[in-house]
Order: sequence, then C-alpha cells, then structure tokens
Amino acid sequence: MPRVEVASKLRAKIRWGIAGVFGLLIIAGMFVAPGYTNRAIDLINQSVALGLPHIPEKNFRLGLDLQGGTQLSYAADVSDIPEADRAQAVEGVRDVIDRRVNGLGVGEPNIQNTKVGDEFRLIVELPGVSDVAEAIAMIGETPILEFREGNTDPPRELTAEEKQQLDAMNKDAEKRGKELLKKVRGGADFAAVAKESSEDEQSKNNGGFLGSIGKSTPFAALYEWAKTAKEEQISSTLIRTADGYSIAKRGVEKAGASEVRASHILICYLGSTSCTDTKYTKEEAFAKAQEIYTQANADTFAALAKEYSADASNRDNSGDLGFFPKGAMVPTFESAIFGAKVGEIIGPVETQFGYHIIWKTAEETPQEYDISRILVRTKSEADFLPPVDPWKNTGLSGKQLARSEVVQDPTTGAVQVSLTFNEEGRKLFEEITTRNVGKPVAIFLDGQPISIPTVQQAIAEGKAVITGNFTIAEARLLTQRLNAGALPVPVELIGQQSLGATLGADSITKSLHAGIAGFLLVILFMVLYYRLPGLISAIALLVYITVSLAIFKLFGITLTLAGIAGFVLSIGAAVDANVLIFERMKEELRSGKSLRAAVEEGFLRAWSSIRDSHLSTLISCSLLLWFGISFVKGFAITLAIGVLMSLFSAVTVSRVFLRFVVPWFPEFANRLFLGAKAHPADNKNS
Repeated sequence: MPRVEVASKLRAKIRWGIAGVFGLLIIAGMFVAPGYTNRAIDLINQSVALGLPHIPEKNFRLGLDLQGGTQLSYAADVSDIPEADRAQAVEGVRDVIDRRVNGLGVGEPNIQNTKVGDEFRLIVELPGVSDVAEAIAMIGETPILEFREGNTDPPRELTAEEKQQLDAMNKDAEKRGKELLKKVRGGADFAAVAKESSEDEQSKNNGGFLGSIGKSTPFAALYEWAKTAKEEQISSTLIRTADGYSIAKRGVEKAGASEVRASHILICYLGSTSCTDTKYTKEEAFAKAQEIYTQANADTFAALAKEYSADASNRDNSGDLGFFPKGAMVPTFESAIFGAKVGEIIGPVETQFGYHIIWKTAEETPQEYDISRILVRTKSEADFLPPVDPWKNTGLSGKQLARSEVVQDPTTGAVQVSLTFNEEGRKLFEEITTRNVGKPVAIFLDGQPISIPTVQQAIAEGKAVITGNFTIAEARLLTQRLNAGALPVPVELIGQQSLGATLGADSITKSLHAGIAGFLLVILFMVLYYRLPGLISAIALLVYITVSLAIFKLFGITLTLAGIAGFVLSIGAAVDANVLIFERMKEELRSGKSLRAAVEEGFLRAWSSIRDSHLSTLISCSLLLWFGISFVKGFAITLAIGVLMSLFSAVTVSRVFLRFVVPWFPEFANRLFLGAKAHPADNKNS
C-alpha cells in the first residue's frame, strides 16, 4: 500500500479520535450539568420546534458530612449467640435496619456493621434526617418475625347508627336520581345533564357514553334493560346497578364479539403463578394432566375437576368458567379454547398458572348495545367497615424459632429453607399445621410477608421446610432474615452525631473553591512550562474532570469531604502522568529525534513508570477499601476512579491531540514544544 494512502488513513483515524473525545466531553458535561443543558434545549425547541427531550436531572449523592443529618452508632450484644453465628446474626440485623430506615423515606442511607476488638457495631448514617427520635425508636426495636394463618373470622356487622346513616345516604341518592330522571325525560339534553351531574367520572365528560355493552360486562342490569328498549329510548325508571342508580339511554344495536363457555381442570406445580398446591414438580404436573386428559369426557369432567383442579374458585362447580369474550383469558388459554369445537376436550394446555384440561361447552355471538348513562352513586356496607385483614396472628413468632438454614430437596435438588422450633414453638406449630392442612400459613418479617407456603400435612416434630422457586442467594437472604428474628440481637445506642445542613453547604463551597483554584493553578503551570503540550494537557484534564464527575453521578458514588479530597488528589496524579510523558519527549527532542518520533517515544518510554505509579496507588486504594471505615472508603473510591480516569486522559486523550497537531509543524520541534530548538541534521534517521 502506498505510503501516502497509509498516512491518509492514519490521519482519518486521528480525526475520528478527536471527534470521539469531544463527543465524550459534551455528553459527560450534559449529564453533569443538566440544568444548563435543558435550558439550551428549551431555547432550541422554541426556535426550531425539534421536540428535543430533556436530559434527566439527577443530583450528586452527598454524604452525611455534606448534606447534613445524623450518624447513629450501635453496639450489638451477641453474648448469647454461638460464636459461629454472630457475624450472620449482626448482618441480619443490618438488613432489617436498612429496610426500616428506607421505610422512613431516608434518601441514600449508609448502614455498616464493623467489628472493634470482640465487639460488633452498627453505624447508621441518615443524611437529611430531621426527626432523629423517630429514627432511633424504629432502629432500636428487635426484628419481629411472625407466623400468621388465614383469617376466617366474619366481618363485624354495621351498628344501628351506621345502618341508619347508610339508609339516609342511599335514600338521598335515590331522590337525586329521580330528580335527574324527571329532568331528562322532561326534554333536557341527556349529554349536558350527564356532564353536569353524573358521578361516573369515566363517562360524564363524554356525555355519559359508556360504549358498546355486551353480555359479559359489569353492567348486566343495563344490558338486560337495553335488550327490550328501543334506539334513543331513555329508561323510564332508575336502574339499580352495583355502583348506584343509573338513568340509561340506548343507542344502536349491533352484533357483538364471539363468546365461549368452557370448564377447565388446572394442575399447577411448584413455581407456577398463584399456585398454593405445591405437591407436584413441573414434570409431575404435566404427567398428571395427561393422565386426567385421557380420563376426561362429558360424564366424568365434573368429578375430575372437583377431585384434582387447583382452581378453588370453580372446581366445585365442575370447573365452569362461564361465558367470556376474547381478551378475558391469558393468550395461550384463549387461543386454545377459541380454536376448539363446541363439545371438544383439549389439553394439556400450558400457561403460567400450570397445565389445563379444557372442555368447550358452548359458543355464541350475543348482541351489543351502545349505552349512555347518568349515575348517582350509592354507598354500601364496605364504605363503613374497615377492610378485613386476610391474616391473623397465631402466637408463633421468632421467639420460638431455634434456627433456619438453607437446604436442598434430596430428590429434585430444589433450594429450600428449613425451620427448627424450640419446645414451645413445636407445640404451637403442630396446632397451627393441624388446623391448616391444605391452606397457606404466612411468614411475616416486620409486618411484611416474606413467604406464604401451603401446609401439606400436620407437623409434630417442630421442623418445617419453606419451598419455592428460590435461588441460592434468595434462600440465603431469607435464612438471614429469619435468623435475625429468631436470634434477636439487642442493640444499644452508644453514639449520636448531628451535622447541620449549613456546615455541609459550607464544606461543599470551600471544597469547590479549593478544587477550582487547584485546577487553574495546575493548568497555568503546565501551559507556562510545557507550552503547547501543556495546553493539550489542560484539555485532557478538562475531559478527565468532566467524565469523572459524570461517573460519580451515574453510579451514585457518595461524595464526602474525604471523597472530594481524593478526587482533587487524583488531579495531581493525572498531571503527573503528563509530566512524565512531556519530560521524556524533551529528552528525545534534545537527542535529535524528529517531532513525530519524539512524541511516540515519549509515550512509549514513559508508560512503564506511569503504569507502576498508578498501580501502586490502586493497591493502596484497595487496602483502604478493605480495612477502612466509611469516610476512608469514600476517599479510596473517588481516588481509585480518578486514577483510572487519569490513565485514560493522559495516555489516550493527550496522545490523540498531540498526534493531531504534530503535522502542523516542521519535521523538528520549535519553541511551542517544550522550548526545544530545531535539529535539522537528523532528518534522514528519523
């Protein structure tokens, strides 16, 4: 390949490198300062109407010393816990505290457990917390583990006063409905009255128009009225619907969508959606479904559904699902049933709920009617009674749990969580499982359900297994949480430090001023001493700072005073790499090398020193991260990111720019390059 063509391709690659550097600088700058960018975007959109989207505005994550807040230090009493379990128990308490603090709405809390000598400690940093007393109260509680069973207690009845109030409200609704009915039947515009008075928020602004109402809809009473009404007819009386009194107006009649009626038998398996019957694996469920399919016919379907179906909502009704249109069922089920013939039994059909054997019993195309209505809402008993809690306490809690651990099913290898109770818990658990065979028993931690297994049989030995589609990590986390409740670790508040927002803001301002001053002084020195390469290093340093800040914001790196100090220190490391390169270039130029050769040799020969110095700094950062406390870790993280970015800025950005500007000058350097004089004698050797 001709030398000119090679040089042309190399020059093109350098231009693309320059474009990439500036592109990276612009993108990082937009992310670091989205406010200025979005204002510029608004001006562009107003002028050209391009519809450019805004850059997401994400704030830097500030540490406790900058944002202000509270730091709480706790000592964990692990004297009653076996030594092998102490670290895990404290980690479990840390996890519970983390969830509780997040429940307070604290932004970016930092919770760490450390060991000082033989003492375990928890350090809780709460940036921006104002109500410290509430935080202390919540954190100080022992993790609460509870076992609950289904609540079968009937809801309470309305009091006489509540019944009287309910009747009065509904009588008033009926009166208002009759007044509106009289108004529209007297000639008032139906749509105008609907917009003014209807209490159906979804339809009132559309003149009360509900749409085309079919047979299988929540508006059964309106559909039945429309079947005997004429087009444009208004109901002569109020129509009682589930949500109140309706005044209806019928529109056009048309053929509706096809509907089918079907019955099904569901065989679910461990891990399928909403499956409470976990006695089958997926393979076993499929085999069972095939067996039932071979036995199913019009005479046996009802009995098979009652015996085997996991769908409790309709198994006692022969598995009947009633009529339903397209879109009412999951796609796989729907595709199978609408493709079958009436009277045909198909299966097994797999959905996320398990395997279905389906009997298509009827198909029809009912009429639909366009209906509008004016609604006056009524009240029901549910508006007066609080919602019934589906779970009730059993008396079994973490106090009776001796141990929880991760195990595997010896047959299937499935990951499980085993529970072992003490003597008191064994008796309680036997009573609970005896009365809940075939029913779920929920495990709650801090008021939130973490597992809802179904009881397969009464358990007398005080041991149980929680099954589910667990990964090893999920099972370990669940075990950790259970043991945190089962092995209460008392925590004692031993220190509390508050930091005001004013001090944080002052620290940010001073750090910002120090960083800007340091940056400008470094730039001034580099330009005065190294001239054009110094100016190029200033551009590389600007790229370094902008991209580093973008990384801090993108990955949520917490910025503390120590972290900012580490970042400022890394600026020195970035400049140090340029100094090594430029000094090596100076030596090469003075030895008679051409400018192009000196640039390449400068980077090549300085690389080993740059690599070793940066590597030693990264090793120091690793040690600080491993052994340091929170503020030291913040320093180490920002310093490490800065060191890595300085390698990119010094070795890549500076090299691209120098290669770009070298062809602008003669074969040998002039005073813009390090103050060296030209050496024309070595033209051929270079």
